Amino acid sequence: MSNPNTLYLSYDGMTDALGQSQVLPYLVGLSKHYNITLVSFEKKDNFEKNKNTIQQIVDANNISWIPLNYTKQPPVLSTVYDVYRLKKIVFQLIKEKNIQIIHCRSYITALIGLQAKQQLGTKFIFDMRGFWADERVDGKLWNLKNPVYKKVYDYFKKKEIEFLQHADYSISLTHNAKNEILSWKKFKNNPIKIQVIPCCVDMDLFNPNKIVEAEKITWKSKLNISNDDFVLSYLGSVGTWYMLDEMMQFFVLFLKQYPNAKFLFINKDEKEKIIACATKHGVADKIVVQGANRNEVATILSLSQLSVFFILPAYSKKASSPTKQGEIMAMQIPLVCNANVGDTDFVVEKYNSGIIVDDFSTMEQIIKKELNRILQINDLAYLRVGAEDYFSLEKGIENYLKVYHTVLE
Repeated sequence: MSNPNTLYLSYDGMTDALGQSQVLPYLVGLSKHYNITLVSFEKKDNFEKNKNTIQQIVDANNISWIPLNYTKQPPVLSTVYDVYRLKKIVFQLIKEKNIQIIHCRSYITALIGLQAKQQLGTKFIFDMRGFWADERVDGKLWNLKNPVYKKVYDYFKKKEIEFLQHADYSISLTHNAKNEILSWKKFKNNPIKIQVIPCCVDMDLFNPNKIVEAEKITWKSKLNISNDDFVLSYLGSVGTWYMLDEMMQFFVLFLKQYPNAKFLFINKDEKEKIIACATKHGVADKIVVQGANRNEVATILSLSQLSVFFILPAYSKKASSPTKQGEIMAMQIPLVCNANVGDTDFVVEKYNSGIIVDDFSTMEQIIKKELNRILQINDLAYLRVGAEDYFSLEKGIENYLKVYHTVLE
């Protein structure tokens, strides 16, 4: 018996870092059980740079990839145009390939998934990835005082209910978001199927046992980090959601207890912004900023003894699953993070993986009292066990397979 045919739609590009870390690894796992056709929207520069790498991955796994060019301008209208093009190609593919499941990553593609279910009878999986319309508002990308954005926001909030209502299954990144959805009036007496699958981690890539000591020494020398330095790390971008000022304040207080500390940012494109913020807080001489390719991140991260991230605890962040949390745990590094972001505090408490900051005004007491407790733990291997249990890619693929099997029953 041949594998069922599945169509996966992503408005994010596979040649983007996100596509490579949060889409392709799942599809590679699913492709062993399903015939997958992947349609994605690719940004010109990334596509030219990375298309050969992605093509090799999809070819090796029998995934049929259809890259479309992403249009950015003018706002709103460019998206309408992309949706029109997507619908055309999707309806054609469903008929040509006898597609049984249409798996939609986020809201833009779900517009087509819902129509395909209603008009052609395909099974529809809504992989929501977060409260997208609220993220646009919380991230100040959509100003609701502007009537155009207000209209677009209202449209997508209405669609959000429809997607959840009509999907054969929905995927949420967090239990926090799932509980929020199930508390909505519309769903209180009308249960819907939601599976929680957090942003998963490639445990093979983020593996402290695979770090080559000679490479660590090379990086330390390149970054001017001595063996006596205590390294606090931050992994990823510092835009929109990340509270750079508060992280810098934390480091200022941290230096009082650990004067030999350095703050290492593993970040590709925002060095000026990071240094400007550090200068404002008087710690620029203690900051190291280093960009990294995906296969270099784990080695650079392994230079640190502690990691930190503070994320704006806006409403939409109930649905966020920071990939960095699992990656840091997989590398057996304790972390400091703030409360009320997705399931981050639940994970920290469950696996004793670090410190939660409930109130930024208490950071000094936390550093003095609680941090020592974590930093004095000699064997941190249990952190990796926790990451394996909660964030492993294998478990994520397994959960997606259960959803696929269920919708086809």
